[in-house]
Amino acid sequence: MAISLNPLASIENNIAVPDSIDDVIGIADNEVNPEWLGLTERDKDVIWNNVLALYRTGAYPALSICIRRHGEILLNRSIGHVRGNGPGDIDGRVVASPNTPFCLFSASKAITAMLIHLLEERNQINLLNPVSFYIPEFAANGKKRITIQQILAHRAGIATFKDIDPEVLFDHNAIMNLIYRAEPTNLHGRELAYHALTGGYVLGELVQRVTGQDIREFLRVNVQEPMGFKYFNYGAPDAAYPQIARNYLTGLPIVFPVRQFIKRILGAELATAIDLSNDPRFYQQIIPAGNIVATAEECSRFFQCLLNGGEFEGKRIFQPMTIERAVREVNATELDSMLLAPMRYSAGMMLGNYPVGLFGPATPHAYGHLGLTNNFCWADPERMIAVSLLTSGNPVLGSHIPRLALLLASVSKRCKRVFRA
Repeated sequence: MAISLNPLASIENNIAVPDSIDDVIGIADNEVNPEWLGLTERDKDVIWNNVLALYRTGAYPALSICIRRHGEILLNRSIGHVRGNGPGDIDGRVVASPNTPFCLFSASKAITAMLIHLLEERNQINLLNPVSFYIPEFAANGKKRITIQQILAHRAGIATFKDIDPEVLFDHNAIMNLIYRAEPTNLHGRELAYHALTGGYVLGELVQRVTGQDIREFLRVNVQEPMGFKYFNYGAPDAAYPQIARNYLTGLPIVFPVRQFIKRILGAELATAIDLSNDPRFYQQIIPAGNIVATAEECSRFFQCLLNGGEFEGKRIFQPMTIERAVREVNATELDSMLLAPMRYSAGMMLGNYPVGLFGPATPHAYGHLGLTNNFCWADPERMIAVSLLTSGNPVLGSHIPRLALLLASVSKRCKRVFRA
């Protein structure tokens, strides 16, 4: 009789890991020799073996990883199933591939932020101007002086929706009216409190008011098409919906006080948020803070563009100074009163840290974003890497945590610093 080596296995809501993992692994044909990138085959194998170990925890029905180093692809792989092997699944299994798109959830914020910085690059906005200068309705109930910069840096005092009907997410006008009527918890930008959804809606409306285009179209014209992305936009066409990895709530049961903590951040139960993310209507909407759909390779490509100073394959997407402004630290490590964790932010990005940060150990110059609980997209200029780890499992607590930490650490350790940023 087989004996589980995971003492939490009996209570975690995880997948049945296939007996033969090789059958559910996809490897793209564009990986290059690691020795060309200053690594060894052993370095590459260690990182990949940590990805395999993370999958074996059962927390992720599917995951996909893409790592670029010096602009070339070190790893571009997938493991698992798009659907059919998640908790509660009864449908047939569909194996994922490196071309499988995932919902980025909050990692979308980094892309949305870059679009706002692009508007400033073009002198269409000034980040230090009040939001109400461009959106007069936003001024209501004491929000007149809240700036665009404060929205980007999670200091606008409108961090969350309280006990809203989740169906409101499918009604843009209703969402904006809730934000217009909201009273800020802080008028001076002194309180750091993560804005899970609210800030994104404001930024999306800002793009619409300034350009006359919705933010989906603005992203398509200025990033998606110039960079040759198949997906990489807010939501997806109905025809693409079946290809998107289905999201699942996995890991240990969410109980008090974690349950209340997550509801405070999202404005809804995590299970409800995940159910909504599998609704076709979710992908018909524009949710600037949380519904960009992309492959891991596309996310890595985007962050490589930022590492390149805004250029990719001869096409200028952003000016170098625009990226410098976007990744510059806005606050040193400070307690985020919503996440209840020490955080460093730029105007739109989560930043790494030293000795340990969100993107592994010794990553003080890394910038990117997390998505919901287990999507990681970042660039590290010291190591010249652009990394994307996308998953369809969304555990909060569970046996995956040590393995996830080991994977992040292995990327940092094996991709040694090229220079000091």
